[in-house]
Amino acid sequence: MFAAEPGLRALYGYDPAELEGPADLLAAALAACLPEGVGRAWIRGLASEVFGHDTATLNTALDDLLVTAARDGQPGGASAVLHFANGYHALLSYRLGRALWLAGRETLALAVKGQFTRALSVEIWPQAEIGRGVWLDHGLGLVIGQTAVIEDDVSLWHGVTLGSNFVDMGTGRHPTLRRGAVIGAGALILGPVEIGAGATVAAGAIVTRDVPAGHVVTGPRASDRGAGRFAGFAPLAQLKGEGA
Repeated sequence: MFAAEPGLRALYGYDPAELEGPADLLAAALAACLPEGVGRAWIRGLASEVFGHDTATLNTALDDLLVTAARDGQPGGASAVLHFANGYHALLSYRLGRALWLAGRETLALAVKGQFTRALSVEIWPQAEIGRGVWLDHGLGLVIGQTAVIEDDVSLWHGVTLGSNFVDMGTGRHPTLRRGAVIGAGALILGPVEIGAGATVAAGAIVTRDVPAGHVVTGPRASDRGAGRFAGFAPLAQLKGEGA
């Protein structure tokens, strides 16, 4: 891709031929989301260090890349996702912030979140728990609160809010999305509710109560339409050929 368009080196601020491995590549692509300057260079160095030393975070980020390329259907595959997919960049910035948070560097984790919130128009708190095989399509306008839990193989579109309801304001005040749930664009899921495994929340729905596994809810009252016919996306394990 960079060979065909040499100008990409200037736009992204790096030359892939000069990178030493996946950690450096992910760090360079992530840092390119920020304006040029000292901050971009510093974040790139920090991300390279974190991804290079934290194998679990690196492998999860690579799984995110695989899943996004599979579900996005974007021409160019993983390379295009790495450079062009705002949702992937948002998730990658969360992986960095989460690793810092778990390492006890809470202030830096929040600072990193703030930088990418401004750059990507997405806010994902590093305290949130996000599993593997998650896909953020488009990503713009997405808000994921501090105590939210997102299990493996969940897909979320742009404009989704996983927020609190100002009533149940305890330690677990944000939603839990179980494995394989699909959340449509602009959906608002508020409070400590549970979206069951394989459930679908339609675009624009407002959800303030639990959704049963496999069911579909629609509209401003999150009307339950019963079991859905959508089989969901291929899970990460299937994409990786595991368990066959």
